[in-house]
Amino acid sequence: MADRDGYADGDVHEAVERAARLTRFGWAAIVGAVGLLGCAALALAAVCVVTVVACLYVVVARG
Repeated sequence: MADRDGYADGDVHEAVERAARLTRFGWAAIVGAVGLLGCAALALAAVCVVTVVACLYVVVARG
């Protein structure tokens, strides 16, 4: 126990590697979530456009 001086280079290197790995995972999670939200927004926009076109079709067909 007396041989170790508080912070060994190996411990610091391991902590840096772990932090880098977690950072990459965090960014991947953020990119994935933003991608899913983008897909959901596009799907919602498509549904809205189809709904408006269908409503216009009904109005023109009755008129």
